[in-house]
Amino acid sequence: MNKSTCPGILCILLLILSGCVARDHDKIPTFKVEKTDFNDILTIEGTVEAVRSTNLFCPRNTQGIVVYLIEDGIFVHEGDIVCVIEDSNLENEYESALINYENAVATLNKIRAELALKFDLLEAEVRSNDATTEIANLDSLQLRYSSANIRRIRELELQKAALEKQKLTKKLASLKVIQQSEIRKHEMSIQRYTNTINSLKQRMDMLTIKASGSGIATRAIHWITGKKIIEGDPVWDGLPIIVIPDMQEMKVIMNASEADYKRINLQNSVTYSFDAMPDNQAWGKILKKAPVGKPIKENSKVKYFEIEASVDSAMQLLAPGLSTSCQVAVTQVHDTISIPLIAVFDQDSMKVVYVRQHNVYEMRQVLTGISSLKSTVVIAGLNYNEEIALLAPDNTLIKEKTLLSDSILRLYNSTERIHK
Repeated sequence: MNKSTCPGILCILLLILSGCVARDHDKIPTFKVEKTDFNDILTIEGTVEAVRSTNLFCPRNTQGIVVYLIEDGIFVHEGDIVCVIEDSNLENEYESALINYENAVATLNKIRAELALKFDLLEAEVRSNDATTEIANLDSLQLRYSSANIRRIRELELQKAALEKQKLTKKLASLKVIQQSEIRKHEMSIQRYTNTINSLKQRMDMLTIKASGSGIATRAIHWITGKKIIEGDPVWDGLPIIVIPDMQEMKVIMNASEADYKRINLQNSVTYSFDAMPDNQAWGKILKKAPVGKPIKENSKVKYFEIEASVDSAMQLLAPGLSTSCQVAVTQVHDTISIPLIAVFDQDSMKVVYVRQHNVYEMRQVLTGISSLKSTVVIAGLNYNEEIALLAPDNTLIKEKTLLSDSILRLYNSTERIHK
């Protein structure tokens, strides 16, 4: 090989090498550092509920089956029928009460007829005695012409008739009292049956449940199945069947894992989005956090925690039962440097980023603050408009290393101790 050709070959090799370096550089994605707001957003599924609702319950002293139930989510007006319950025990009790009432009325009519007959017979005896006495009095006018014995017999007959009349009069008065007492007793029995029938009729009327106000009727959750009540489900005293929410004020109930629950604080702002209403959006804040978790299923050690959030404004009216994706702003920092978490690397127990300098990179130490699952706040080490690598570049592309000054590190460490 001629000496004159060596410089040319070397130049070619350098060009090839620089081209490879340039191509490797072009393969590394970068991120431009800008002044922005840091938002640590936590996404949790939730359900829209009304703050105030009217519950329509299964009537008292009822144990029956739902034979009719209005469709879920139908708008109803006051007085509309929303549910019909069938209670076979109540129906049998009502039929039995009707039969007892009819028998009591028939018995009373029979007793009245029998007592009236006795009264009439007794009155006939009284009238017969009066007639006998009257005849005896007429015959007594002729007694002065009769013998002493005959007169004595007539006098005894008149005394006997008088005594018989007294006896019949007392018996007649007693019979009236007995009649009134017997009739009163049966009338009171009939009244009891009447009251029972009216009470049972009211209970049967209550098995037809009507809306107490206007609104969207939603089926309640059955205590046994854990699902919304359907026709054919058994229901009993005090079980909610229909819920009519007050649409003026809504809330969102979230079931968070223990890890998410610990990160969320009261008054954190929340943004809601809805798969069923893509054009709708709503906003609110965290109001309550349940102090005790509930197992996700029986005998499970994994728990979920109920969190309640307000709905302060919405683009469109929300309906109860609507599923929503809740973006909870756990932490917010305004006007700061926030970069992707994948752009921060661990190097010799320090955090570094790779700042692009033309076709090469500078490895620079940074201090980071609060972080989310995707991004982190850079406290020191970066400036606006710089460009950083999202992947660690090859060592051949790293031409410079820059560390933070001791004064900045000491200030950072002292601040950390104060916060702790």
